[in-house]
Amino acid sequence: MDQKASSSFPDSETIPSGTQFEAYAPPNPPNLFTIVRGQVLTKEGWWGDFDWKNMCMPSFLVKGKTNAPFWGLNSRLPLGLAAIMGFQHSLAMVSGVVTPILIMIGSGSTSLNLTLEDQQYLLSAALITSAILSLIQITRFKIYGTNYYIGTGLLSVVGPNFASIPATAAIIKNMYSNGYCETSVLEDGTIDYLPCPKAWGAILGTSMVCSFFEIGMSFLPPKMIKRIFPPIVSGTTILLIGCSVISTALSDWAGGSGGCSSRPETGYYSQCPNTDAPHPLPWGSPEFIGLGFVVFATILLIENLGSSFMKSAQIVLGLIVGTIVAAACGYIDDSSITSAPVITFVWVKTFPITVYGPAVIPFLIVYLDNMLESIGDITASCDVSGVEVDGPAFQARIQGGLLADGVNSFIAACMTISPLVTFAQNNGVVALTRCANRVAGYFCCFFILLYGIFGKISAVFLAIPKCVLGGMNAFLFASVTVSGIRILAYLPWTRRDRFITTASLALGMGVTLCPGWFSHVFSYSGNNDSLKGFLSAIETIVDTGYCIGSLMAIFLNLVVPAEWGPETMQEIDELNQKERDEIRNGFLTSSTLNEEHNLSELNERANP
Repeated sequence: MDQKASSSFPDSETIPSGTQFEAYAPPNPPNLFTIVRGQVLTKEGWWGDFDWKNMCMPSFLVKGKTNAPFWGLNSRLPLGLAAIMGFQHSLAMVSGVVTPILIMIGSGSTSLNLTLEDQQYLLSAALITSAILSLIQITRFKIYGTNYYIGTGLLSVVGPNFASIPATAAIIKNMYSNGYCETSVLEDGTIDYLPCPKAWGAILGTSMVCSFFEIGMSFLPPKMIKRIFPPIVSGTTILLIGCSVISTALSDWAGGSGGCSSRPETGYYSQCPNTDAPHPLPWGSPEFIGLGFVVFATILLIENLGSSFMKSAQIVLGLIVGTIVAAACGYIDDSSITSAPVITFVWVKTFPITVYGPAVIPFLIVYLDNMLESIGDITASCDVSGVEVDGPAFQARIQGGLLADGVNSFIAACMTISPLVTFAQNNGVVALTRCANRVAGYFCCFFILLYGIFGKISAVFLAIPKCVLGGMNAFLFASVTVSGIRILAYLPWTRRDRFITTASLALGMGVTLCPGWFSHVFSYSGNNDSLKGFLSAIETIVDTGYCIGSLMAIFLNLVVPAEWGPETMQEIDELNQKERDEIRNGFLTSSTLNEEHNLSELNERANP
């Protein structure tokens, strides 16, 4: 090749580094700054490009029927809509965060009888702790150099576990009886249970130690976790969890689930929520039922007539309507707002950390219950979020969720709060709003953090009447039950599946419908505190419907052979059809047809 020809083809060193073909310039890869700028500084980033007019109009005014879009885990959710969804999630979980704490630190022989200042602090601390530690579950981190995760990567929020209530009640009662906590006798002979903040420190210290049980269990191999907690176990757990909390929601709907629910004729709790309330009434009064039904009916009305946007916020709208009606009728008590501090944070008050020996076994049971409840709740979260409910990815989420719950419970004890667990009620919000996006979860944490830091804000939610919250929670908790039914519907329903589910629900549903069924089995009255704690722990687990039902499902799933009985209902039908065909064909091909018999004789042989 001559010099002139070679000069028309430059070598690689003479090719400029810039783009040669401007008409087909490659797009610049997006970076974090570009994404944030497009999301925060644009109208589309805040409100999207939807037809908000049609989305906000009632469905009967829209010609074309449109379904609300489903927002997946990592969808580009507009920030304005994410804030609304997050606010809705925060409302769904706020009562679940504060209720266990208020019960454990309240008054009586099974509560800590703390001062008002301590109660207000622990209420705010519970909200702050739940907000911060929910970020771990939602974000999900991979442990460096391993295949293990911490967190689920779902819209999973955490809060104090209701299973801690019966365990702490038994422990506190034991503390008052053996002198660990002080009492005094009034002039009329009544025992006055004095505040016992050191008991709360003992509960926190014991919780720290026992949290390592759940942390260790989370590192089991995925195959073992799958064998111990398959869909038949998690589905049964979710079903029983939903059934157990619905009763609490209905009790609140009727006026409250505290002392007034027994309808005493006299005393402080002769009316709900108590005789000092602005508009007290006996438990189950039609006024309470009506206020709760306002919330329930509003949700139903929005689902049938509301716009797509209204359907996405139907829980918030139902709660707002119910609260407005309750305020207009004089049921709102503002005393909790006026007495609450303006700003607070964790560690404003502290408690002496110790380990209380008799509480170890009950709290191990609490953490076992944490695992069962978390597996069910995480499975429900996967179900409503549109991700796998089986396979390696699902098992990794279970492992990460269990580890996060264990670590979160340890950190929560350091932040003066009892063990945490993944919440179930937010799964109902995801199912109803069709939003499983994690950005909404981050906004939820932001709002819960505000409720905790600004004490006046959290007090507003405490001022909402129980009957209004009950009308909302009844609908949400029923959605949890439906999630359990849906997971069980995925089963092939072999004879083995039906047997395990039947035995598990027999105990789980039975204990839920007949509380106290096992409370009189043990009659030990000696001085062995460890034995008392052990027997109390057994009573706790047996008298908790979803706990005993889940344990039964786990046990039977491990011991009942997988090949027991026909494989599926389809095979059962095929076997029955084959048997009928054999009977029919055997009769038709028998020698009786070659003989001369009349019709009556054939019928007699066919039906002896």
